[in-house]
Amino acid sequence: MASVGKSIEQATNWLREGYPVAIPTETVYGLAANACREDALIRIFEAKKRPLFDPLIVHLPTVNSILTYAKDIPRLAFDLWERYSPGPLTLVLPKSDKLPDLLCSGLPTAGFRIPAHPVALQVLNAIDFPLAAPSANLFGRVSPTTTAHVLDQLGDHIPYILDGGPCSVGLESTIIDLSGPEPILRREGGIPSQSIEEELKITLQRPVHAYRLHDGFVPSAGTLDNHYAPKVPLICYHNNEELSNIVSRLSSMHPDPNARTAGKPPMRDPTLGMLRFQSDTPDHFRKLCEETKLVSLRNIEILSPSGDLKEAARNLFAAMRSLEVGCDLILAEQAPEHGLGMAINDRLWRASVKGAPR
Repeated sequence: MASVGKSIEQATNWLREGYPVAIPTETVYGLAANACREDALIRIFEAKKRPLFDPLIVHLPTVNSILTYAKDIPRLAFDLWERYSPGPLTLVLPKSDKLPDLLCSGLPTAGFRIPAHPVALQVLNAIDFPLAAPSANLFGRVSPTTTAHVLDQLGDHIPYILDGGPCSVGLESTIIDLSGPEPILRREGGIPSQSIEEELKITLQRPVHAYRLHDGFVPSAGTLDNHYAPKVPLICYHNNEELSNIVSRLSSMHPDPNARTAGKPPMRDPTLGMLRFQSDTPDHFRKLCEETKLVSLRNIEILSPSGDLKEAARNLFAAMRSLEVGCDLILAEQAPEHGLGMAINDRLWRASVKGAPR
């Protein structure tokens, strides 16, 4: 079982030996290992059960340190770094030969990020190599924002978890691809894309199939359809009318629990978990559950009672983890579609791809 502690020395010793260590960042906890050693990278893929076609993001402490591992860097990259780094921003750039192909899943590009968390920066400044650091969870599952989350999924697979407290942002980095003629938004994240466009007076392209495999490759980390998924199916909805319709459909799909068919025992009522953005579950929904007697409401998580998008983002993954315990299905209300709400809804949409009934 992994040790949990605050020792930079222990963390860096394991990293120098080529082993992965969970470290805190402002976004989520990352599973870090030497980005230049293939054996260390393989240990990341093995611990996470991550497919080799999904590239990893490189973490470095300064812009100058990135220059060693990236090439053909456009002016826009420096403008973005000046405004948003250190911070939850990843830029996809042509990589140098110093980074192994395994890191990038055979692509000629890599994602680069300067984390803002002081503990992560202490680690990066204490070593002389970059770190690959995807989220410290099993592949496709809900990202970790505390050491307890990491311990739950990877405790038996890694030697050390560096404790830096709860993550302050709670959503992964925004990813912008600068490897082509036009900047492309690959993933919504901790910095709203709308803010970037408005502040730097640029337009980010948004491919229709941003989350698909391209000729067997993923364009950047964290952009697959089925991702950030809890253990149980999740369905998104926009408003209370949609919520009522979903419950009605669920009820019609579920036979009378007291009926026995062909000698089989009665079916168990499906138990719902509710993820709400700001307000509690409406009374008419609770009444509908009582009237149908075919679904039961177990737990409710409210992301931000005050409607603060930053608070909602910070609480999202912990709320999803809480709801997956003891529930058969999670019904998740989408956030307002602006600012960080777009990144929250991106995670909810991809969590819902797991195959919940619709």
